[in-house]
Amino acid sequence: MMRLTFKTKPEHTTWGALAAMWDEGERIDVFDGGWLYDHFYPIYGDQDGPCFEGWTALSYLAGRHPRLRLGLLVTGNPYRHPAVLANMAATFDHFSGGRLDLGLGAGWNDIEAQAYGMPLLPIGKRLDQFEEACEVVDALLTRDSTDFDGAHYSLRDAHCEPKPIQRPRPPLVMGGVGEKRFLRIVARFADDWNYPGGSPEDFRHKLDVLHRHCAAVGRDPAAITPSCHLFVADDPAETAAQAAAYGAAGARHLCLYFMDNDRVDLMRPTAEAVAAAVS
Repeated sequence: MMRLTFKTKPEHTTWGALAAMWDEGERIDVFDGGWLYDHFYPIYGDQDGPCFEGWTALSYLAGRHPRLRLGLLVTGNPYRHPAVLANMAATFDHFSGGRLDLGLGAGWNDIEAQAYGMPLLPIGKRLDQFEEACEVVDALLTRDSTDFDGAHYSLRDAHCEPKPIQRPRPPLVMGGVGEKRFLRIVARFADDWNYPGGSPEDFRHKLDVLHRHCAAVGRDPAAITPSCHLFVADDPAETAAQAAAYGAAGARHLCLYFMDNDRVDLMRPTAEAVAAAVS
């Protein structure tokens, strides 16, 4: 069965418009979850414009919308120490009643990093750092005590209490497409792999690569849900056709990305058209 979620942009918008999209998403039964992104500057259009911080916004939305699962697609690893993130995730999982999907990514936005003085390592070392972070987050959320010695992180008898409501921990959703390193990390840790956008043919190719990495690390590929960003068109039928193509290519979770928070009217017809196309 295809899982359907939605995503909204927290940029170039008012809080009222953003909240209205989530209010509507809560009312649409085929959606079981919603997402924001994790950036401090807008990533579409004018980078000097407004952008709401993701984890703070998501915390409010969790209290406002009691049915939906929630997450950031995805949390940028360079922005927070993984031990801090693990504690944030555990706390969020408690006050949301076990509804967190924990999105994780290696990070990429050098403009934000330069502006705020946050180190953004070269891609190879950044992926090394990300792999260590995944191990740290997983350990802190599942073990009583964690010791870790890495090139980027070091923990000594580290605790994260209370543990999340979801066991063994909230699902880890990882977004990215790098075939040599990123998908290998996905094979080790992810519960959901998110393809951030492209053709169904390319998605299918990346999925085959992921399955080969799963075989190499001894992981059942069926344990990882293949998911895709699906950028919503003005015509629901067009979005539904793209959804069907991704489903045929192997997707089991579609995240419908609504790029305009002033188009609340588009949510229900799009959701219904997509649900019919992938049922």
